[in-house]
Amino acid sequence: MSHSHAKTPTRRHFLKLSAQLAALGLTATGAGLGRSKSLFAAEARSTADLTDYKALVCIYLFGGNDGNNMIVPLETGLHTTYQSLRGNLGLSPSELLSPIADASGNPWAMHYGMSELNPLYESGQMAFVLNVGQLAAPLTRAQYLAGQAAPTNLFSHSDQTVQAQTGLPTPNGSGWGGRLLDCFGTSDSLAAVSVSQPALFLQGFNAGGNVIPPGADLRLSGMNFWPSNQAQSRRQAVNDLLQLDGGNPVRKAANKALADGLQLADTLGSQGGGGELSFPGTNIGNQLREVTRLIKIRSAMGPGRQVFFVSLDGFDLHSSQDWTHWYLLNQLSQSLFAFHNAIGDAGLSQQVTTFTQSEFGRTLQPSGSGSDHAWGSHQIVLGGAVKGGVYGSLPTLALGGPDDANNRGVWIPTLSTSQFGATLGKWFGASAADLAWAFPNLVAFPTNDVGFMLP
Repeated sequence: MSHSHAKTPTRRHFLKLSAQLAALGLTATGAGLGRSKSLFAAEARSTADLTDYKALVCIYLFGGNDGNNMIVPLETGLHTTYQSLRGNLGLSPSELLSPIADASGNPWAMHYGMSELNPLYESGQMAFVLNVGQLAAPLTRAQYLAGQAAPTNLFSHSDQTVQAQTGLPTPNGSGWGGRLLDCFGTSDSLAAVSVSQPALFLQGFNAGGNVIPPGADLRLSGMNFWPSNQAQSRRQAVNDLLQLDGGNPVRKAANKALADGLQLADTLGSQGGGGELSFPGTNIGNQLREVTRLIKIRSAMGPGRQVFFVSLDGFDLHSSQDWTHWYLLNQLSQSLFAFHNAIGDAGLSQQVTTFTQSEFGRTLQPSGSGSDHAWGSHQIVLGGAVKGGVYGSLPTLALGGPDDANNRGVWIPTLSTSQFGATLGKWFGASAADLAWAFPNLVAFPTNDVGFMLP
């Protein structure tokens, strides 16, 4: 299958610039990434005052996670078909964890790298959502082959990353996490935080993301000296300089971004380190440790909403998938387990929901020792407010079958990112009208609540 990798320096540099401009409250135009205001009735939503605290934590699996091997059906006929079509990538029962069951009693099993998550599923606090991906509307194989209503630039990492984070099948300059924050009028410095890299997912029309690297000291150098009144004078001089924009809109946006960053540094500095937290020393472990600290800080301030962006890279496994996929899923499993426990120890299990996203899945049919870019994939949702189980539909395991976009097991999604996001958004507290605004193509689907969150 021919794939459009779209990894030229021009595209990479443009996406990086777009993320940087988004952090300044601006958008880049060109390549379809400008804000499409025609999709939205208004850029600001008015809601009643919040009376509680909740947080959504997105863990983005860069490269395209192979959901086919993350959760595997164990029913005899299905598993036999799965193994025969997966070839050297197929997992035998001995390479899978102890069986779990869905609501109908059908047997499933997780990849053997995810042992820490098995008990969380069994306790009813974790769900798998099957075959999720970008869709403009429900789509059959016949409609896809006839060229109807498919998202643009399928199989391209950069384009599908943009679409996954915007929640729309055509590129747009706002992310669905940021738009959910817009529904609540939430725009404080801890509302939208990436602990990884600038993320379009966090950019709303009013909400804008901050990047807080794990362990970073955000304070300005040269501001901490004696006597304290001299330090205060120097800081005030910086504040005064940030008021001098000369009427230039770019300088004004840059000054505001720096001023917001200084306020954020003050907030974090005044709250301390958040206590001792036990996490794996991996990159994703460190990211989730920082998320825990920020959740504890913000939740202690009272009612509000937070959305986080965490990432784990390396899932573009065209080769050496067997061991590398285990290595990545093992990091994810250990870090999610530590995060879940830390949030529980803080008494916030019901208020924090974590979920995975990835730009696409992988072909069921292997390609040498790896797999190629595909479309729909399976996602994890974890938290005390999750209604555990397996949701959605397993694609028909047949090459060229009714759910295959070609002849290699490229699953046409049966659940859209909009439906997935709206289910989380409903739990987050967004009204039906807010969800229709935040996910403009939601009206095209038969349901906007997949059912994996408790009321």
